[in-house]
Amino acid sequence: MSMRAARWTAVDELEVTDVPLPEVPQGWALVKVAYNGICGTDLSIFHGKHPRAQAPLIMGHEMSGWVEVAGASGPPVGALVTVEPLISCGECRACRAGSSHVCRRLGLYGIDAPGGMAQYVALPPEVLHAVPDGVDPRTASLAEPLAVAVHAVDLSGMEAGDTVAVYGAGPIGVLTALVARHAGAGTVVITEPSTWRREVAEGLGFTVVPEGSTMAQTLAPLTDGEGADTTFDSAAHPSVAAELSATTRVLGRIVVVGVYKQPTPLDLQGICFKEQSMVGVRVYTSADMTRAIELIAQDALGLDRFPTKAFDLADVDAAFSAATTGQDCLKVLVTPLDGKADA
Repeated sequence: MSMRAARWTAVDELEVTDVPLPEVPQGWALVKVAYNGICGTDLSIFHGKHPRAQAPLIMGHEMSGWVEVAGASGPPVGALVTVEPLISCGECRACRAGSSHVCRRLGLYGIDAPGGMAQYVALPPEVLHAVPDGVDPRTASLAEPLAVAVHAVDLSGMEAGDTVAVYGAGPIGVLTALVARHAGAGTVVITEPSTWRREVAEGLGFTVVPEGSTMAQTLAPLTDGEGADTTFDSAAHPSVAAELSATTRVLGRIVVVGVYKQPTPLDLQGICFKEQSMVGVRVYTSADMTRAIELIAQDALGLDRFPTKAFDLADVDAAFSAATTGQDCLKVLVTPLDGKADA
């Protein structure tokens, strides 16, 4: 038997073709894919810049779908699930300590093994998270990036009433801002170069740094010149790294959520003089994934206002073009389901 899949075949090249239905190892599950989100990692793979991805590859790790064949454990046939797509070794120090999300040899489905840009994907049952009844599969596909935001806010030590600064109003930045506000942030200030994304952030009720201004200038009257209590860097740009300390208060907290592509200068003198804390974020724990699903099921974040756009699997080239420009949606989704793409 065969299925339709979008395969990355070479730098900047994708093909939609028939491939064999995945073999399902003993004890594993087969998932019928509903939606798969495109993230920055997928764009890196597409442009041939990811250090591990090897063509041909079925990309995609932000998945929702239904269990077609149940595994030896986990959700039953027919259950709507999201996927925790981490592949850990189980042997390194982090894995032995229960922190497999920072495994020394961490891999992901959609990078190191076939992912969700296909009609079906075979997965071990332990990576499947059942989604409560009533949740739209389209919204459920946001659980994986939302788990990143949940993990970032949890690591930050943010306290209720904090003034929070968020650099970048892309998908992770906006989700982090939403989670921070839900966790009790008093004010959330977002800076973003894209006019359209600034408008989205403003529409969601956040304070947005105006064009031509800076995060420090916007924070000054809100904090009596002290700076943000907690700062999240979801932009991962050298210009942002250079000002993280300056826009964060004495004894404040800096959380690096975005993934920098190379070593980047920081104001370490400022961090020392202000005795600031700084922490990095790498994906999420299984508990973070569970919490993300809870937030979705409770409609706690108003994700119906989070702009998404769905493309048919056959239109994957257009989907990647839309994800690259990022002008009219925060998250581009690919669906193999007939009639579920946006008109």
